[in-house]
Amino acid sequence: MKLFLYFSQTIGLDIMDAKGQWIGRLHDIAMNPNSDIYPKATGLIMRRGSSYAREYARVNWEDIVYIEEEVRLKSTGDQIQFSKETPKCDFTLRRDIFDQQVVDTDDHRVVRVNDIHLLRVENQIYAAHVDVGVRSLIRRLGWTGMVDLIVFLINSKSTYLVHEELIPWKATHVLPKLGRMKSVLKLEVAKNKLTSIPPAALADIIQDLDMFARVSVFKSMDAVLQNKVFTDMTLTYKEELIDQLSEAEVAHLISTIPADEATDLLMKLPREKTQHLMGLLGSETNKKLRKLLSFAKNSAGGLMTTEYLYLKPNATVGDGIKKIKDNANFPGSIFFIYIVDDAHKYIGTTSLRRFINDDPANLLVNSCYPENIHVYTDDSMEEVALLLERYKSSSIPVLNKNEIMQGVITIDDVLEELISLVWSKYKEKL
Repeated sequence: MKLFLYFSQTIGLDIMDAKGQWIGRLHDIAMNPNSDIYPKATGLIMRRGSSYAREYARVNWEDIVYIEEEVRLKSTGDQIQFSKETPKCDFTLRRDIFDQQVVDTDDHRVVRVNDIHLLRVENQIYAAHVDVGVRSLIRRLGWTGMVDLIVFLINSKSTYLVHEELIPWKATHVLPKLGRMKSVLKLEVAKNKLTSIPPAALADIIQDLDMFARVSVFKSMDAVLQNKVFTDMTLTYKEELIDQLSEAEVAHLISTIPADEATDLLMKLPREKTQHLMGLLGSETNKKLRKLLSFAKNSAGGLMTTEYLYLKPNATVGDGIKKIKDNANFPGSIFFIYIVDDAHKYIGTTSLRRFINDDPANLLVNSCYPENIHVYTDDSMEEVALLLERYKSSSIPVLNKNEIMQGVITIDDVLEELISLVWSKYKEKL
């Protein structure tokens, strides 16, 4: 008895009853996805008849004697009930896994399943790996012998002859197919696999999926992870995604992601759609975003975010540390604290590195940078970039003409815009 077998090689096996009479062929294997780490087989789905008059039946796993070159059952043919409809199963290998996209949670990538590596323990079968290699595709097509011979004659040491690209089942996350609401995605263990992937990598994975899988995976996340992933997606994919979400979901996203990201998205949308979405937002969010939208896109005002940490001049180092601890999930940077007076007039900037080892009773303002660098809302993107480079800073405050602090610009905001600008100019020369 083989310890491992491939699912593709079991499809079409003859199924014999207890008397040795042929009753059908193996069509699919039903699994229990809740059984420990690896799904356990719960039954076979067999078929008989031509494609125009095909019938199906399910056999529970306890009724199977063995699976080798054929499948032998304990029951007789007259005990098997066939019907024209495929038996209802929560989860099967052929229907739900074959040719399905899965997330490789170890390597943070989307792959296509060409075959499934099955582990046999006594008379039980478990899904051990998904096979995503070229060799598995050749096996599916039934060309293994011919292709192996050709490759061997060309290069007898080719890695193709021995290499299998297997991903452990526990390191995969199965994505749902359109219209199948009851899927592995609903399992909590599957959600936990996604949360272990960094948001930026998860954003890349989602962008590799088709629209329907993208929306389904996105909706499976909790609100915190949704915000992080949405922020890391490109504007084009953000725009496509919100077209598939309800108005309430879109309004919540725009209200909770960083203000500069929300502004970039709203600027890209058609004017009518932007106005409609703005009407769905709360008054404070609406007011904040309208202010940002009023600035030119490539100006300091257009680049800035209005989310930053600030304290008054009488704040102590202890107050600064508490401010950071209280804002661990703050959407903006928590490494910089800006000092402003009662009228919100800008006084100076300090960072965690500068005051973390100070006496908690010391005034925070005493740890501010000696260079009081800042820009104004109508300054150009180039001016912002030059100041950040000159002072080797990763963040710079934005003031209005009355020296009232309006927001901050981080280095990643500038780089994103500069890269986009350079690329648009470079494309014209291609």
